[in-house]
Amino acid sequence: MPTVEFRGRTIECEEGATLRTVLREAGVSPHNGSADTINCHGFGTCGTCAVRVEGEVSAMDGGERRRLDFPPHDTESGLRLACQTQVLGDVTVTKYPGFWGQHTDHDPVE
Repeated sequence: MPTVEFRGRTIECEEGATLRTVLREAGVSPHNGSADTINCHGFGTCGTCAVRVEGEVSAMDGGERRRLDFPPHDTESGLRLACQTQVLGDVTVTKYPGFWGQHTDHDPVE
């Protein structure tokens, strides 16, 4: 059973589970501030659940790539949308500051 490391917590999940769902069901959020309320609820259109993911996850599809290629994001940042990313093995997730979590040049949000 894969594990997700996020903000000092270890969360077990089923292989293939969507990262956003895993985090929310564990009582943590892939969003910053008001984006926890104001978001697309997992449809991949707002970009507020952008996180850095290290580990085995699904490949990025065209819709996710298009959203992450639209400002304030940049596909070169290495971020993924938690709502579009399936957990396939153990992963470590990092959330950065900013409404969209786009400030990868800052320290992560704890």
